[in-house]
Amino acid sequence: MSQRHFATIAARAGIAQDSAHEAVTPPMYLTTTYRLKALGKAGAYDYSRSNNPTRDLLADALAELEGGAKAIVTNTGMSACVLALQLLTPEDTLVIPHDCYGGSYRLFTNLAERKRSFKLAIVNFQQGDWAERIQAAKPAMIWLETPSNPLLQITDIRAVCQLAKTLGSKVVVDNTFLTPVLQQPLALGADIVVHSTTKYINGHSDVVAGAVICADQVVGDELKWWANCLGITGAAFDAYMTLRGLRTLLPRMQQHQANAERIVAFLQQQPLVSKVYYPGLPEHPGHAIAKTQQQGFGAMLSFDLAVEPALLQGFLDALQCFTLAQSLGGIESLICHPGSMTHASMSAEAQATAGIGPTLLRLSVGIEGIDDLLADLAQGFAVLEAASQSGKPKGHSTGNLASDKAAAAVTDAGDTAGNKQEFSPSLSLSPALTALW
Repeated sequence: MSQRHFATIAARAGIAQDSAHEAVTPPMYLTTTYRLKALGKAGAYDYSRSNNPTRDLLADALAELEGGAKAIVTNTGMSACVLALQLLTPEDTLVIPHDCYGGSYRLFTNLAERKRSFKLAIVNFQQGDWAERIQAAKPAMIWLETPSNPLLQITDIRAVCQLAKTLGSKVVVDNTFLTPVLQQPLALGADIVVHSTTKYINGHSDVVAGAVICADQVVGDELKWWANCLGITGAAFDAYMTLRGLRTLLPRMQQHQANAERIVAFLQQQPLVSKVYYPGLPEHPGHAIAKTQQQGFGAMLSFDLAVEPALLQGFLDALQCFTLAQSLGGIESLICHPGSMTHASMSAEAQATAGIGPTLLRLSVGIEGIDDLLADLAQGFAVLEAASQSGKPKGHSTGNLASDKAAAAVTDAGDTAGNKQEFSPSLSLSPALTALW
């Protein structure tokens, strides 16, 4: 781990490193190719898919922030996942958590089942037998997501890494939710960290990109080779924009988290909220572990509403500061319905197993004025309370969540599964969107 403070590393990423004209803010190298001085005498750069000065500045900063030996910047967060998986063979077993991000779940299951790229074992790290199940699987790689998306469950990174070393397994940790400001998995024993830098690292919802940071230089060099081979390295413009966002990472995370803590306290007082998922709460089952391996509890939280699913749309329509949208980690506040959005690619059964119900909502808390955010939520709850008392949904129907037929189907599905709430993506998405997500 670097001796410099996180704020210094982030704020000075690429600053005063221009060798051509001594520019304080580094220039953006949009060139695709570079002049060779002579045959067989290529310099550090020859083609930007392989190497690019702007992208390298970002990679160096991310490696220093995470305390890694090498970082590779990719063109999406999902391609960062794909890159890490290149270390596996068809004979290897990958262990994944049962409640990981829907896009990651889709990638892992389809590569294992349709492409036979590796064998797959799904483990619930919240159950007491997780270690025995991992030992039985004999994995080459263990994939962790902590806090998990969307239920913010906590996995003991250090304990998993200690077990992995006895098995000769590599541990990959998705650190997107917390960033290196709040959690450093490599320092806890992990081998690889992945990020969707689309989220908090960039922080402005205007770039799609990812990153892989490796503790070991040799592993990093191998994955850099694969990134060039597969053609999944990030673009110079995206790297430039991400560098600009990275420089304010620490103050952004501080404000994000401060706002989230106030919103959690507000939600706990709402009679129509049946449960709040946030590791900062003492009653959260992962609270004690989070305190030992994190430097804060982050700004992502979820909550279940104690209402019929048909009433959700009225609540969402009343919000003005929280935008209904995919993604997270930008300076703006977003609200998401995981069952029909981020985790729609999971089957109803998989969603139920993961604990994703039809009235679960996820918040990515932004940096707006907290009084405005609280007033916005209060307005939504006022509409929700009036609708629940009258027994009729408030707000216009968009065809997404407010359909009485869809709500009834969701309720029936939950009853069939032994009172576990399930949500079928096909009930709320058009066929085109169902195929996409």
